[in-house]
Amino acid sequence: MQKLTKREDQIMQVVWRLKTAFIRDIIDKLPEPKPHYNTVATIVKILVKKGVLQSEMIGNTHQYSSAVDFEAYRDQNLGSIKKKFFGDSFPKMMAYFAKEENLSEIEIEELVEMIKSNKNKTS
Repeated sequence: MQKLTKREDQIMQVVWRLKTAFIRDIIDKLPEPKPHYNTVATIVKILVKKGVLQSEMIGNTHQYSSAVDFEAYRDQNLGSIKKKFFGDSFPKMMAYFAKEENLSEIEIEELVEMIKSNKNKTS
């Protein structure tokens, strides 16, 4: 999957939430200041070309939906962040976030329990 620009990612986040969307739907969900219709339409066309969005003709306009699963996109991005910034070490990445988020002892314990619970499900 190709890396997305900040604006492309923002548009994909909207489409993943809405499931299907027209250009106007996407614009409505973007933060202020709203980009111009033509700007969003151009970015959407690029996303279709990249293969992350698909379009369907509904009447005389296109309706867009994701061609890429959100979880797959998230996993790929988290994997590249882990590799790039944390030497491909999950414990280093988690330690960083625990420190940056100022997790309390209780939150750290909850996190450990979640990890143990998920590990037991896969074992």
